[in-house]
Amino acid sequence: MEFSLNSKIVEFKNFEEFNKNFSLGKKDLILTNEFIYNPYLKKYNLECNVIFQEKYGNGEPTDTMIDAILKDTADKDIDRVIAIGGGTVIDISKIIILRNDGKSADLFMKKIDIVKEKELVVIPTTCGTGSEVTNISIAFLEKENIKMGLAVPELYPDYAVLIPEFLETLPYKFFCTSSIDALVHAAESYLSPKATVYSEMFSEKAMELLVGGFKYIAENGEEARKDKLVEFLQGSNFAGIAFGNAGCAAVHALSYPLGGRYHIPHGESNQLVFIAVFKKYKEKQPVGKIEKLEAFLGEKLGVRKENSLNALEELLEKVYPKKKLEEYGIKKELYREFAKEVLEKQQRLLANNYIELTEDEIVTVYQNI
Repeated sequence: MEFSLNSKIVEFKNFEEFNKNFSLGKKDLILTNEFIYNPYLKKYNLECNVIFQEKYGNGEPTDTMIDAILKDTADKDIDRVIAIGGGTVIDISKIIILRNDGKSADLFMKKIDIVKEKELVVIPTTCGTGSEVTNISIAFLEKENIKMGLAVPELYPDYAVLIPEFLETLPYKFFCTSSIDALVHAAESYLSPKATVYSEMFSEKAMELLVGGFKYIAENGEEARKDKLVEFLQGSNFAGIAFGNAGCAAVHALSYPLGGRYHIPHGESNQLVFIAVFKKYKEKQPVGKIEKLEAFLGEKLGVRKENSLNALEELLEKVYPKKKLEEYGIKKELYREFAKEVLEKQQRLLANNYIELTEDEIVTVYQNI
């Protein structure tokens, strides 16, 4: 049994408190977005180097985006990178702290040695990735036309800093898709064969906080989420700790073709396949760990355990209704191609499945959504 927590976790009420405690200065590089910097950081007249991620590209990170940032920071004297943003900002930050030759694809494909050269402080501004406590970075490699993950100890942030202030202006759509992603992290890691009593503890607390928060929003409306920002931020963090140890599985694996080819945001693509995958698990292996998960969810949702997956799906539909695949322009003829791609390229994730899924069963999951 193995469990590790490699990042120091710190909470502050606002950025001002963080700045006073971390004494930001000339040898710090802040990687963030302008829509975060202007309302929250600009007034402090920081001496740091500042990079706005969106000036290098939109959407999820690509190696081209990362390489351009590496080029623009190559001549700067930087000891510490402060990542303030969502998944894209955090994933990029984990790569730019490494020694590199200006070609980030070489790092993802492990063609060069992985050597950490800078300290990393991560402040998430969404409540979903959990990336502030994991050793994983994901990017789309444009030349290879594949979305790849790099998971090595050198990618663990030195500090994970939780500041609920940054969630206050997060648009509802991104709040929902990121927090549903966190729920997927918690549920997948709970069923993972790598789960331990320690990772399960974090999975359960994450699910308790997130499901409770979704119920509160469903009952009180979109704006009510602002009453629960701390809980959602902590839930995402706990889920990150859980999946950082036990891993994610088929939900993430099946979502990758949707994100890579159709650029569906990560949390949104995970929501599309989440319940369909878990129902397939239940169909194939109804007796086992999934019963424990159903009982836990049933208790939190106030339903019988056998109704818990349906009840969870209904709750998420109230909070953020999902689309059907055809609404994204995805044709049914592609499902088998997706399934083959998942089996060929996502074994790192599929190794954490509750039960093995065949090509035909993966096709069925896509058909069911």
